[in-house]
Amino acid sequence: MSAQAQTALPSYTLNCRMNQEAAALERLCQVVRVRGFQISRMSMESADDYLDIALTLSGSRPIAMLRSQLEKLHTVVDVVLKEQAASVRPVSA
Repeated sequence: MSAQAQTALPSYTLNCRMNQEAAALERLCQVVRVRGFQISRMSMESADDYLDIALTLSGSRPIAMLRSQLEKLHTVVDVVLKEQAASVRPVSA
């Protein structure tokens, strides 16, 4: 049995607009995962030739690094950081 500790991880909300293209959403999720963030909530709407995606993420790495990497994806049109709040998640000790 492992002890549980509470730690505050920053929580971020990003709005991302992407060109609607095969596997675009999968590439976005892969970049988020590889950069050390977890998606706690995601919503997506299709509008004309675009995908409008709202992501709520948690992670201890700098959000600016993730934003920079997302902006490098050829399908990404815009990335906007909306808010930041502390969230408490259990972490195994």
